[in-house]
Amino acid sequence: MQTITLPDEMNLEKSQQVHLVNYSSTKDVSKQQIILNQNIISFLLEGRKEVIFDNTALSIDPSKFIIMRSGNCLMTEKKISETSNYKSVLLFFSSEMVYNFIRKLETEKPEAIEPKSVYAFDFDRFLKRFVDSLAVISELSQSVQGKLLEVKFEEIMLYLTDKYGKEFLYALTTNSDQNAQKFIRTIENSHLNKLSIKELAFLCNMSVSTFKREFEKHYGESPIKWFQNKRLEYAHALLSQEKSPSEVYFEAGYENLSSFSQAYKSKYGVTPKHHKSI
Repeated sequence: MQTITLPDEMNLEKSQQVHLVNYSSTKDVSKQQIILNQNIISFLLEGRKEVIFDNTALSIDPSKFIIMRSGNCLMTEKKISETSNYKSVLLFFSSEMVYNFIRKLETEKPEAIEPKSVYAFDFDRFLKRFVDSLAVISELSQSVQGKLLEVKFEEIMLYLTDKYGKEFLYALTTNSDQNAQKFIRTIENSHLNKLSIKELAFLCNMSVSTFKREFEKHYGESPIKWFQNKRLEYAHALLSQEKSPSEVYFEAGYENLSSFSQAYKSKYGVTPKHHKSI
């Protein structure tokens, strides 16, 4: 699958610090590899959206919207029916805009935050009206639009920091951790996401061969073996909670009950049905 770089491939005015895009699609996409060169607020109007970053995975419907930090991610966009479209309003903004806003706030950075790459917030009456105002701005000339969008950016940031605190704001300015820390965090947060080796390598900004070498250096075994053991351990815990094998196999990352049963028996010596004998 081709990697898409945003907002570069949208042919937007490069001199602007904030960009507005009314996005609509008639096709579903699954785990599209996206490189975000700017931060983004995605207001979902119709459909469902899922994003996977190095340390966070979120799925939303139109009752929520998300703020994403620049970086590599996998993005899924689904229509709710064959006759509907996928629709969203996208607000791209530079890190410089975030730094300028923080300076205006004259506020101190919260202590001991654990910055995530993506945050989800609920729509409310204010935010719905905010999105409606963006639709009006999109009809104006490019020069006026650019200046108004900078004002609208500060408006929504003031509202969100007052309502939800400043953690998400500072997360947008946090540089990535050391490569080793980022690599381990990506693996630990993805072991149940059913991602391919190629997708994981993309999230780590590595080639597949480099990813495999790094994995074996940190974990002492191949990615396939490590992920299988983690999923089987998770399945074993679910079975101990009185769940049936047919309820567990898909949740543990297996496509069918037969392959799950075979892998489980190879690790534990009994089938999932007889796991209590362990």
